Amino acid sequence: MPNSRPRPRRGARSGAGAVGRDRLVSRSLQSAEHCLSAQDFGTAYAHYLLVLSLAPELKDDVKETFQYTLFRWAEELDALNRTQDLLGCYEQALELFPDDEVICNSMGEHLFRMGFRDEAAGYFHKAVKLNPDFNDAKENFYRVANWLVERWHFIMLNDTKRNTIYNAAIQDAVCLGSKSVLDIGAGTGILSMFAKKAGAHSVYACELSKTMYELACDVVAANKMEAGIKLLHMKSLDIEIPKHIPERVSLVVTETVDAGLFGEGIVESLIHAWEHLLLQPKTRGENGNCEKYGKVIPASAVLYGMAVECAEIRRHHRVCTKDVAGICLPTNVKFQSPACSSVDTEETVEPYTTEKMSRVPGGYLALTECFEIMTVDFNNLQLDDEHSLSTSPSEETCWEQAVYPVHDLADYWIKSGDQVMMEVSCQDCYLRIQNISVFSSEHEMDVGKDFSKDKDLFSLGSEAELCSALANLQTSKPDAMEQTCILESTEIALLNNSLYHESFKMAMRKVLSSLTPEKLCQAMDTHCQNNEMSCGSGQSNSEESIPEPFYVLDVSEGFSILPIIAGTLGQVKPYSSVEKDQHRITLDLISEANHFPKETLEFWLRHVEDESAVLQRPKSDKLWSIIILDVIEPSGLIQQEIMEKAAISRCLLQSGGKIFPQYVLMFGLLVESQTLVEESAVQGTERTLGLNIAPFINQFQVPIRVFLDLSSLPCIPLSKPVELLRLDLMTPYLNTSNREVKVHICKSGQVTAIPFWYHMYLDDEIRLDTSSEASHWKQAAVVLDNPIQVEMGEELVLSVQHHKSNVSITVKQ
Repeated sequence: MPNSRPRPRRGARSGAGAVGRDRLVSRSLQSAEHCLSAQDFGTAYAHYLLVLSLAPELKDDVKETFQYTLFRWAEELDALNRTQDLLGCYEQALELFPDDEVICNSMGEHLFRMGFRDEAAGYFHKAVKLNPDFNDAKENFYRVANWLVERWHFIMLNDTKRNTIYNAAIQDAVCLGSKSVLDIGAGTGILSMFAKKAGAHSVYACELSKTMYELACDVVAANKMEAGIKLLHMKSLDIEIPKHIPERVSLVVTETVDAGLFGEGIVESLIHAWEHLLLQPKTRGENGNCEKYGKVIPASAVLYGMAVECAEIRRHHRVCTKDVAGICLPTNVKFQSPACSSVDTEETVEPYTTEKMSRVPGGYLALTECFEIMTVDFNNLQLDDEHSLSTSPSEETCWEQAVYPVHDLADYWIKSGDQVMMEVSCQDCYLRIQNISVFSSEHEMDVGKDFSKDKDLFSLGSEAELCSALANLQTSKPDAMEQTCILESTEIALLNNSLYHESFKMAMRKVLSSLTPEKLCQAMDTHCQNNEMSCGSGQSNSEESIPEPFYVLDVSEGFSILPIIAGTLGQVKPYSSVEKDQHRITLDLISEANHFPKETLEFWLRHVEDESAVLQRPKSDKLWSIIILDVIEPSGLIQQEIMEKAAISRCLLQSGGKIFPQYVLMFGLLVESQTLVEESAVQGTERTLGLNIAPFINQFQVPIRVFLDLSSLPCIPLSKPVELLRLDLMTPYLNTSNREVKVHICKSGQVTAIPFWYHMYLDDEIRLDTSSEASHWKQAAVVLDNPIQVEMGEELVLSVQHHKSNVSITVKQ
């Protein structure tokens, strides 16, 4: 029997639904606006989600308000550590606005703060692709790209000699029967592709970095080898047979080595490979098909060393002064760089730094002949002398050299005929050089811990006991008040920079002197008022007649003794913003050694709720006399958010107070430098032996190279220095975000880069040059995408743009 109830007409039904939907959308919009005004961002966000799911045609109308709501709600979720909810909100937002560069960039910022650099880079990269002129996203991507694809990838891929030798060694091995190959730490996959081109039947490649793994996938596909190379996103230590690869391989290729050879874990990964992934090695003199035996490329390594004298290395790793602008550095404080410090129980630190010794500023003096330290045979076989690479400073190579700064020798001077003795070992995956001694025909000079003099050590029965005794000696402290302070190499170089500290001392004295008459007048007025009150009451308040001190705040990044210097300039209450406890203890010991009362120096972060509130008043009714800001990073870039910090600082200064530096001038010049070009991007396919890698890895190139030293950079200047930009921290109306600069060409050539540096003016007369020989700052350079041919006498026009902490320089054609 048919249904007797009348059915509504389809049109009428949909019309009623549309009316209901419109009513719900309207109410939800009103509720969202009401919640926004009440700053209930979570509820407002939920209402907007409902609106956009019901009425997607309103996307353009509510986009900006929705973004604002999302960002404010995300801030609250972040503060509450509700990470999953925060990420969920962004995922919902990106489903609605998949091509919104602002949301992509904001998602990346949150991910980066959480430590997810790979994922953050993906969102920054997408934001830049969506809007190439979006400066916030560009700056974020450039900064994270340096973390994800380290600059040595470009340098190594451009090293034709290195590529040719690896290719030849792999070809020989495959031709001799090593047909199954595992590439450990594949990077872009270049060694895997060499193996495939050589005729290997099976090629496997593992790469831990998500960014590099995805990059390798794109490169292998572009070279039409995806069917023959299996890429694994994992550590080689986690590879299992047959879960990940079907059987043991006959050849492992790898370049998981650093300047100190062992620093990337090659020993651990190869031990694991021989035990679990490689066929057994061929024994000496045994014949037979190589496919039945295991082999490793590189076959072996020989480590060489040389004792050198180098002023540039010394000033970055050894505090060479006992007096800094009148401040005595006490003997019970020992400064060390991370490369010189002993093994930390919580974190293993590389016991060396790296330098391109052929380009170290000021050069170096060889004190010994080159000597062999040790030989490491990765195959447990005889050396394969046919194909070899040298990373010597005298070779033109992509490699830097490992540098072990020497500390604590009783006498650093050596003469011809002396002998240098040292202990060399591989601990915690690092090559370590310790217990350096100098022997002469007259007497022995020793490091602070020379164990050869302790006869008891040689009576110990076992190696384990010897190691235990050494460990105890290294950690014992004869004096409870002795303090070892670990500083970054740039912080040590800063301590050694006497001009820097003398300049600040002079500039601070001038500001405080200019404020003193005002203080004296205030003190006299207060004294008169007190006298009038005492006449009427018969009492006096002597405390009120004491003038308030000058308040000085130092918010330099890292370790700084400027607050102690400020404390020597009279009635000053200095505040330091150092974070690390060992730095605070060290500053207290320096204050004590200079006879300052312990309460003279305050550590400002103990007075504020969090680091973001570091710029605030010293007291509810007081203002700062001087605020010291770090404007330039040691890398040569402008500090992030420095202009925002300056704006806050100006509001916190007393009348006549100053920000240091007061203004900064940025200078640059045009140069021709093939070195900068090759260190910034892979140059075509010729360097990579015909393999198409450049377009993929060059997506991660950044236009600015940092940590340069212009005094030793191989380049040809094509112009004189010109002023590019002014950053005025005290007088912001003098700043411009866009500027055109005419540059006169004084030498014909190809412009490939624009190096830049800064003059920091503490006042109109006192300035610091970040390119000076004593500077702890390095320089940076904009590298052009395409060289520009210029002739002497011409003029080029540079367009300089400053956005937040990012400076872009382009050549106007």
